[in-house]
Amino acid sequence: MSSIADYANLEQLANRPPSTYGEVAGGLGSVSPLTSPHQWFAVRVRSNFERVAAIHLRERGYQEFLPTYTTRRNWSDRVKTVEKPLFPGYVFCSFDPYQRLPILTTPGVLHVVGIGKEPAAINQAEIEAVWRTLQSGLPVRPWPSLQIGERVIVEQGPLAGVIGSVAEFKGTWRLVVTISLLQRSVSAEIERHWIRPLG
Repeated sequence: MSSIADYANLEQLANRPPSTYGEVAGGLGSVSPLTSPHQWFAVRVRSNFERVAAIHLRERGYQEFLPTYTTRRNWSDRVKTVEKPLFPGYVFCSFDPYQRLPILTTPGVLHVVGIGKEPAAINQAEIEAVWRTLQSGLPVRPWPSLQIGERVIVEQGPLAGVIGSVAEFKGTWRLVVTISLLQRSVSAEIERHWIRPLG
């Protein structure tokens, strides 16, 4: 059973500035998800506990992936740049689904996303696409998941080889990459001539 002191420590981690988190746990992860020996799963966590769960999963020896983006927030006396999860309430983790008790007992974790009681693995190509989108250095932000939209492949630029859907937003082209299991998406600005339709 967690003590009051343990809970206070978790609250401090949850409120830790993004720059500190980056030093401790490496927000984006420097290793490609393709290097993991296990499948990837979405882990549902308590609200605002994404960083806490990611830190603890990494400390337990798991490869975790917490995609984040930066946004500007207007405060009463200043404008502040903050780092937020691209998929609020979720952390991605690579593990053996038959040995998931250490995952479920991690502070901040609610459950592993699945069908019924069985964990459902995330499509490997989708995880890799999100990771590569973040590594590209292009502006990234959350995006509503699209049920329709032309599937395209990027042929040029830092996202070459990534497959997603194309959308237009305020006169700019965006590549939308979706995690199907969660019905959540992220988007990145691209040039129209970088892409071609699939098929």
